[in-house]
Amino acid sequence: MTAREALPLLLVATSLVPALVVFALPERARVARDTVTLLGAGVKLVLVLVLLLGVFRGATYEVRWAVLPDLAFVLRVEEVPLLFLTLSVLLWFATTVYTIGYLAGDAHLTRFFGYFNLCVAATMGIGLAGNLFTFLIFYELLTVSTFPLVVHEGTADARAGGRAYLAYAVGGGSVLFVAMVWLALVADTIEFSTGGVLADAAAAEPGALTAIFALLVIGLGVKAALVPLHGWLPQAMVAPTPVSALLHAVAVVKAGAYGLVRVVLDLYGPATAAALGVLTPLAVVAAVTLLWGSVRAIGQDGLKARLAYSTVAQLAFVAFGVAVGGPGATAAGLVHLVHQGLMKVTLFYCVGALGKELGVHRASELDGTARRMPVTMSAFALAALAMVGVPPLAGFVTKWHLGVGAVAVGAWWVPVVLAASTLLTAAYVLPLVHAAWFRPPRTQWPPRHARFETRVSLLAPIVAVAASVALVGTLAGAPFSPFGWSELIVEQVFGLEQGDARE
Repeated sequence: MTAREALPLLLVATSLVPALVVFALPERARVARDTVTLLGAGVKLVLVLVLLLGVFRGATYEVRWAVLPDLAFVLRVEEVPLLFLTLSVLLWFATTVYTIGYLAGDAHLTRFFGYFNLCVAATMGIGLAGNLFTFLIFYELLTVSTFPLVVHEGTADARAGGRAYLAYAVGGGSVLFVAMVWLALVADTIEFSTGGVLADAAAAEPGALTAIFALLVIGLGVKAALVPLHGWLPQAMVAPTPVSALLHAVAVVKAGAYGLVRVVLDLYGPATAAALGVLTPLAVVAAVTLLWGSVRAIGQDGLKARLAYSTVAQLAFVAFGVAVGGPGATAAGLVHLVHQGLMKVTLFYCVGALGKELGVHRASELDGTARRMPVTMSAFALAALAMVGVPPLAGFVTKWHLGVGAVAVGAWWVPVVLAASTLLTAAYVLPLVHAAWFRPPRTQWPPRHARFETRVSLLAPIVAVAASVALVGTLAGAPFSPFGWSELIVEQVFGLEQGDARE
């Protein structure tokens, strides 16, 4: 096996092996458990950096094993997977540090971190999948590995939330399996390739390819939380806050949105999907989702519930961008895979720290919290403003390029949706910022138990991810930024010359 074949496997193994090691450790082996988990997260960072440099220089990385004569297990590193993998690896390292601090002293941590690492392995496999078969394997592994995390606390509410999550996820996976088998029979291929591989099959069997696209959207739309398939997400908020961060920003919902990106760009291809007429319905569903999620978020007093409906809305920008079509809108949808993750994980980290330090879990309890936790609430305010779309933060970059790109392809209705979404987002996040900073405390806060406003293992990830929300927006014009990488992908997908994606 060559190095270019081994690297994709190593990226999965750096989570799979730690998972097996952690499962074998006794509960009391806290230092060993934390060390193994952090070591795996750190090695992944190095591997992704190596892959980024290699792909930028034109290297290819693929491992392919025949399962059946016409079916293969394929892991492949390309530009679209690297966008997803880089985000996942960076946020996973931060979330690992945060989780170790957040859950310190809790019970059943060996079980928790075992499945935590297994969840990372599944996410790496989803990112690297070179065909729909490999994607489905890791997509289902993600369901299996995240269910124990959702029900970790063992309460009646946790079990109910876990059952809802499992029912939705298994149902979505089953629909995805049917779509894969049907596609293999009709098109004789389920490979992912830049620009799509189904043009000939769509010309020969347009009805079947249209129906298969609908099934793929349903199967992936469950985890992507597209309306009306989003019902599991608010119920899963009974999970510990680090798990909520994983569900919303790193793994589960991001896997669904990423799958939709691969289907549109690398399975069907934008031109074929547009010719079949399937992109406009997807754009409408995404628009309804982002507006409906925002409306539902406004009425939620629970902070995690408000953020859950916010995720329904914010993640829809990914599907919205690739469904509107055209280079500009597609680049905006792609980069929002990164932007949404950074913004949402910042908010969840802050909410978790508020709960741990002050026992604050509701919007009605936020009054004056910035006086006690100014750094945490500054990060919260920054991420909230970014979601609204205040320049030059991450959310502004997404909305600006999505709007401009939509107008360039004649979709004049899209800026109207974006404007409505912006107003609704402001309505559910700005009152939280106002309460924290401009209202007097309603109660006497408990004394600090740490040198800073909260323990360093919680505060350091908050500061790091909040800073990244500002950096990815401010540096969006740089070629090494997430948006610059998204433009590179769009140029390849649409067959453009370098720099044409900006026009």
